[in-house]
Amino acid sequence: MNINSSFSHRSIEPESGILYLVGTPIGNLNDISPRAIHILKNVSLIACEDTRHTKKITNSFEINNRLMSFNKHNSLSKIPIIINYLKEGKSIALVSDAGMPSICDPGEDLVKNVKLNQLETICIPGPSAPLAALISSGFPSSKFIFEGFLPKKKTERKKMLSEISKNVKTTIIFESPHRLNKLLVELKEYCGGQREINVSRELTKKFEEHINDTIDKVIEIFKEKDFIGEITIVIKGLDKAKDEEFNELNLKKELIELINAGLSLSAASKYLAKKKNLTKNLIYNLY
Repeated sequence: MNINSSFSHRSIEPESGILYLVGTPIGNLNDISPRAIHILKNVSLIACEDTRHTKKITNSFEINNRLMSFNKHNSLSKIPIIINYLKEGKSIALVSDAGMPSICDPGEDLVKNVKLNQLETICIPGPSAPLAALISSGFPSSKFIFEGFLPKKKTERKKMLSEISKNVKTTIIFESPHRLNKLLVELKEYCGGQREINVSRELTKKFEEHINDTIDKVIEIFKEKDFIGEITIVIKGLDKAKDEEFNELNLKKELIELINAGLSLSAASKYLAKKKNLTKNLIYNLY
C-alpha cells in the first residue's frame, strides 16, 4: 500500500519539524493503521510513555527507530528537548502506552508547547478506549463528557461525582481494577442505584467484556469478581423525564421548609430522598 498516495493531503510523510500524534492499539495489535506504522518507521524518533511497552509494538512491525522516554515523571525536562529537535527540522512521533496520546497523559502539555512555539502537529488517528466503550454502551452518544480518572482529593472528588449525578449528558470515566468497587458504591450514593451504567474491560482483547445494567446490579456482579486491565465506565445521563422532578430550586425550597419546620438537615434530606427517589447525599449538598 502506498501511504503517500493522492488520497492524503500530504504528498510525503513524515515531514520535517512536525510532531505526529500517533494512535496505537489498546489491546489488539491488528488495530494499528498502515499510516501509523509508516510514520513510526520514518520519523526521526519516537517519544513514548514506556520504552519497554512501545518496543513490543515496534518489534511486532519491524520498526527500527530510536525511542525516547516521555512520561509524567520526566515531561518537564523532555519538552524543551523535543521542541528544540522540532526546530532543528526533526520529525517526531508521540505515542502513549495505548490509544491516542495527549488524553490523560503529559502529551497534552507537549502539544500546548508545540503550538506556543508556532510549530505544527498532525494527528494519525487510532483506537480510543473512551469511544469504544461509548458506542458499545447503547447510551446517547451525540453529546457526552469525558472526565478521565476522577480526582483523588476528597473535596474535588465529591464535587465531580455531584456534577456527574446531575448531568443529562452521557459521562465517560476511567478507573483501575482495584478501585472499581469503591467507585461503584460512590456512584450509587450520588446517582442512585437505578442509574444505568456500562462497565467495559479488556477492550479489543480476547476476553473483552461489557457489563450493562443498573448500578445496583453491576455492584453485585463485580462484588466477588477478580479481574485485571483498565476499566472504562459509561454513565447514562439523568433522564430528562425526571429532570423537572429534579429541579434544584424546588428541591432546595422544600428542604428549607422542612428544616424551618423543625427537622434536622439530615432528617429533611432523608425524607426528600425517599419522596423523590433520589440520593440523600445529593439533596443534602443542596443546602
